[in-house]
Amino acid sequence: MKSLLVSCAGVNHNTSPVEERERLAFTADELPPALLSAGGEVDGAVILSTCNRTELYATVPPGQAQGLAKLLNRLKGTGIDASHFYLLEHEDAVGHLFSVAAGIDSMVLGESQILGQVRDAMSAATQAGTLNGVLSRVFHSAIAAGKRARSETEIGRHAISISSAAVALARRHAGDLRDKTILVLSAGSTGKLAARSLAESSGARILIANRTAEKAQLLAEEIGGAARGVPLERLNEGLAEADVVITGTGAGGFVLGPEQLAVPVSRRNGRGLLLIDVAVPRDIDPAVRRIPNVSLFDIDDVESEAESGRTVRQAEVQRVQAIVEEEVAGFLAWWESLDVVPVISALRERAEEIRRAELARALRRLPDLDDESRRRIEAMTSAIVKKMLDRPIARLKDGADKALYMEALEDLFDLHPSPAPSHGKGA
Repeated sequence: MKSLLVSCAGVNHNTSPVEERERLAFTADELPPALLSAGGEVDGAVILSTCNRTELYATVPPGQAQGLAKLLNRLKGTGIDASHFYLLEHEDAVGHLFSVAAGIDSMVLGESQILGQVRDAMSAATQAGTLNGVLSRVFHSAIAAGKRARSETEIGRHAISISSAAVALARRHAGDLRDKTILVLSAGSTGKLAARSLAESSGARILIANRTAEKAQLLAEEIGGAARGVPLERLNEGLAEADVVITGTGAGGFVLGPEQLAVPVSRRNGRGLLLIDVAVPRDIDPAVRRIPNVSLFDIDDVESEAESGRTVRQAEVQRVQAIVEEEVAGFLAWWESLDVVPVISALRERAEEIRRAELARALRRLPDLDDESRRRIEAMTSAIVKKMLDRPIARLKDGADKALYMEALEDLFDLHPSPAPSHGKGA
């Protein structure tokens, strides 16, 4: 029987405060030596480390998940209380990883970044030589589950963050953004998130304005594509050009009002202007709503859009869980088949040994056979053996009493199967 189980020890936003998660997080430079150290103590190791979780996956003997928590503490030189770790074994560990990859264990429900992080964790373990056969199967299956969750359900759609909700609101009221110009007034964290969300999902031309022209230009270069910085002294030009304006300056008071918009609006030839204010305190004076062809949405409107997205995603959780359960069942079926592989191999080898011996004996008695006839007899005996073994092998793979069938076959055919591989390093 298999002696090593997929196990996991970790902390996340549900079990540990951010101060502890920071101490246990691995940077990209720390990960390779940590994996090598872990691989020297356990059979296979993968470390998944993000801003909201650090988890160590390994194949270890039953009941040894606690040792993985201690190993994580040693690798980082921390002493995080054992009660803050979750310890998961086999089916629970696999189900947890699949749920993580599918986005239903994240702080932000359905977020897509985690799937790439799971893939990166697997790649890092591959490069370190600590991704054994079982863990490779687990992580490839987790990535497949994550992809299915996002393609077969709505879990990754509909905006739920403020920045993505602002973009969704712009799309709702301005239509397709691909032929639009969007001015982001802020190069701070809010502006960065909004600009990145626009660049990733809209294809719009992006203008970035900030009190510091250099900061605006740096963000524009970081975003790339059609983004460009706009000096604050040329803000009127940006306002006249833009179809949508998203603001989040944190200035502590109005930065746009009827007076500031008067000149830009006069240059727009009646084109509508959509203003989205995500700042608290607000950046835009509500009085601008009285200006013809100007529409304003504030943080409450944006939050309402985000809440609607959260509601839709929450409704999809059950469908995602069904996908996770299906993928877990597939992995466990593969895992169970590992026990019978050596027996099947031994059975085929024994049958082939008998076939070759009897075929050679028969051919010695038929020295006048031509090569074509010999080939036909060879093919016929191979087909007979295959057909005779098909049913017992199928029962061995799919039957409820695998252990009974294995014992019977080993006894009846005098089989001596090699031990199942541990799927350790280099597998």
